Amino acid sequence: MKRINAPRRSASLAAQLVDSLRAHIAAGGWPVGTRIPSEQALMEELGVGRSTLREAIGALVHLGLLEARIGDGTYVRASSELQSVMVRRASAAGRDDVLELRTLLEEFASKAAALRRSDDQLAQLRELLADADAACESEDPTAARDVDALFHRAVVRASGNDLLMEVYDYLGTALTATQEGLPWDAAAAHEHAGLHRRLVEAIEARDGDGARAAAAAIVCLTHDTDEAGS
Repeated sequence: MKRINAPRRSASLAAQLVDSLRAHIAAGGWPVGTRIPSEQALMEELGVGRSTLREAIGALVHLGLLEARIGDGTYVRASSELQSVMVRRASAAGRDDVLELRTLLEEFASKAAALRRSDDQLAQLRELLADADAACESEDPTAARDVDALFHRAVVRASGNDLLMEVYDYLGTALTATQEGLPWDAAAAHEHAGLHRRLVEAIEARDGDGARAAAAAIVCLTHDTDEAGS
């Protein structure tokens, strides 16, 4: 019978660096989507050689936490291996499947938020609603998408379900990416803003069914806008 290899008594410097950088990413030291410092800057900050650093960065790229872009640097792709796997799977799915999953999560989260939200969470939603209105008025679709992502994450947080928050955060990139590339239409943007207002009003009134209906309508509008632009 083949024997199991005994573990090494001490981890290599590169392995220790992988653990350190992975913990730094998980703690938000390098947020998802940001470019990490240059190789030279990291060598000086961490006191490690080029080969050790490259080995550690390569391992994190293999794990899906980092993404190397030729000529542009290395970016944070995910905050954990689980997020990397889930985002990759959702990104490979059809847009309709992603929208159905988003509907399922956001309907439940919105209803739960209406029943469980705190006054501080409601105030945050109102602030994000104002930010969304400003983004729509500026006719900047990128800014509108960014605020929309923050808004829906805030709704999910207000649900009080820690596991749901974790799953939604892991899938958030793929879920909100369904809006990328959609045509900018002032009428659709106005309707989108109105539905968000309706959702916040339902959450404020602790109207669970109303919040759930508003959340479903928001995703449905995204789907209709997608079909109109395809």
